[in-house]
Amino acid sequence: MIDTLDLARAREELRRLFGFADFRGRQADVVERVLARQSTLAVMPTGAGKSLTYQLPATMLEGTCVVISPLIALMHDQLRSARANGIRAATLTSADADWRETLDAFRAGELDLLYVAPERASQPGFRDLLTSARVALFAVDEAHCVSEWGHDFRPDYRQLRPLMDAFPDVPRLALTATADAHTRADILAQLGIPEEGLVVAGFDRPNIRYAIRPRDSLPRQLARLCADNPGPGIVYAPTRRKVEQLAEQLAKDTGRSVLPYHAGLSPEVRAENQAKFVASEDMVMVATIAFGMGIDKPDVRFVAHAATPKSIEAYYQETGRAGRDGDPSVALMLWGAGDFAQARMRVAEVDEARQHGERQRLDALAGLVETAGCRRAVLLRHFGEDPPQTCGNCDNCLDPPKVIEVTQLARKLLSAVYRTGQTFGFGHLQKVLTGVADERVVQKGHESLSVFGIVEGEDAALLQPVSRALQVRGSLVQTEHGGLALAGDARDILTGEAEVVMAKPPERQRGRNGRGRGGSTPNPVGDPLFDALRNLRRDLAAEAGVPPYVVFHDAVLRAMAADRPVNLAEMSQIPGVGAKKLEAYGEAFLKAIAES
Repeated sequence: MIDTLDLARAREELRRLFGFADFRGRQADVVERVLARQSTLAVMPTGAGKSLTYQLPATMLEGTCVVISPLIALMHDQLRSARANGIRAATLTSADADWRETLDAFRAGELDLLYVAPERASQPGFRDLLTSARVALFAVDEAHCVSEWGHDFRPDYRQLRPLMDAFPDVPRLALTATADAHTRADILAQLGIPEEGLVVAGFDRPNIRYAIRPRDSLPRQLARLCADNPGPGIVYAPTRRKVEQLAEQLAKDTGRSVLPYHAGLSPEVRAENQAKFVASEDMVMVATIAFGMGIDKPDVRFVAHAATPKSIEAYYQETGRAGRDGDPSVALMLWGAGDFAQARMRVAEVDEARQHGERQRLDALAGLVETAGCRRAVLLRHFGEDPPQTCGNCDNCLDPPKVIEVTQLARKLLSAVYRTGQTFGFGHLQKVLTGVADERVVQKGHESLSVFGIVEGEDAALLQPVSRALQVRGSLVQTEHGGLALAGDARDILTGEAEVVMAKPPERQRGRNGRGRGGSTPNPVGDPLFDALRNLRRDLAAEAGVPPYVVFHDAVLRAMAADRPVNLAEMSQIPGVGAKKLEAYGEAFLKAIAES
């Protein structure tokens, strides 16, 4: 039986290994439960230090912590960081040539952490392996994958319960950043964790500035985002073709290194591009949504969506790949009405039993896009929290939009849709409503309709935003041939039983020089010492064959530049400088500081 260890010793180990004086948020509650051998589900936002809640106990408990993680790249990323902090860790994957040495080390009790994929963990042979040595803990990362209610369900996760049940004395720790109340309850049931084992640290990522805008010129909008945020960034595009187009265009428009990532590339090219991105301090990756789950890169300064994501849960997880280091970061969604139209068509094609839930997800996402209030508040309420009405760090809080009532204009548009037979796209409807009698309008006889020419002036400029708003709320849907048809509450709007309000569209912003408000930069005060330390970090990382952030995060370098330690004792007091890193890099950074 392993004795329960108190938090005082855990804090000593935290200082020695990671260089932190104390835990953050709910980390202490989770660590305390793990050390007491109590099974736990920890719901913690990305960047809150989930991995620390099993890495730290793994160095204190007798035996090996078995970590089940979904992607090989993610495991290798975490492996580098763990070893850099002096933790004895190994991965057992199909990509590892040293698997025999790993098995020997596990059997000899020489590993604190052993990372495996769920596919391997569910095999009988792996269960037999675990009987050959002491297992201290099962840690299940990305635990929302076990739930059919989660946004990223993976059947292999369902096979983990029998494995863990075969070791009833070993506690289990499930970890996720993305799970609403329904999903959390399902994770507890699927993994055999008692309800009292739920620890929810909250979902807020205050360092991320959320912004959502209509697409009006996608390459220009993305180029401006890149100019405002010089650090690494991810752009999510909906298709392989769009990934290739945007990567090529952004590289030309920005002069930055931009690479594509999608399933159509060979595994070798994908791996090479990902490795370059992980090691880079300013690269932009244009990718499909498969990218990012497999990396633990802390210094991503922006995440952009070139089209709407599948759900709020997916949006939260994908934007959560920005700012894991806690520094200011940006999440920008660029949406079009067609995104929602296509999404509603996809919902109609799924199994009938799932359609209601999928519609709810889509409606929740529409609410986030439509709101004239705080974006962060909408996000946090979706996950069951009771946030303040404003956050001060989203587009609507920083520049509150004017809310306008457009029911009459919406009725005119819906009436035009109905009177033209619900088969024409927005462009044709706009011509009819604004009185443009081109050849097609005349050919169809639409210049004689009562709705011809009934919109003019400022209302004409609002037609497209109103069309988008009606499609977002489901009052208009696209037909299979690209026309618009009435749906949802359209008839209630036409009869005056429902009103339409919307945020006044923002003024179209032209490109400009300089950083935009809230843009992120790793060196906000332009300190030359910080740049010197960053260059040293880059050289040391290249020499060690690891990404720069594995050496030290930007926040650690900024603290060094501010405090200017003169010896190893003072250097050891910098948050994030643990014993192993002090030994490996301390003298080199002290020399750089002394020479500045």
